Amino acid sequence: MRITRAGSQPSKPGPKEWFTGSVRLDAPIATEAPARLAGASVTFEPGARTNWHTHPLGQTLVITAGLGRAAREGGPVEELRPGDIVWFAPGERHWHGAAPDTAMTHLALQEAGEDGSAVTWLEPVSAADYRA
Repeated sequence: MRITRAGSQPSKPGPKEWFTGSVRLDAPIATEAPARLAGASVTFEPGARTNWHTHPLGQTLVITAGLGRAAREGGPVEELRPGDIVWFAPGERHWHGAAPDTAMTHLALQEAGEDGSAVTWLEPVSAADYRA
């Protein structure tokens, strides 16, 4: 058994190559083979968001605080509130982040594919796509 306690490790900033705006990563979730689960608690400051990205086996978000936004390619921007559980299908191009004037925190869970990668990062989300 391994216990990782939230708040017992330093927060890490979200890499600029993956996010627009100020993002904090906490309590990373990592498992050992044969398990493939990965994840983290992610806090987005107002207006911050991920780049477009995909996950080989899908992704589940559990919104824990604040107000957020998310969109699938070709779909509308959806509002996210605490208690919402969001599922993105395997390979589905999407983004997620905070509302323009409110921070948002979610627990992000995804499994790594056969090559060991749990995410493929793509280009930043344009201001127009974020506001849509």
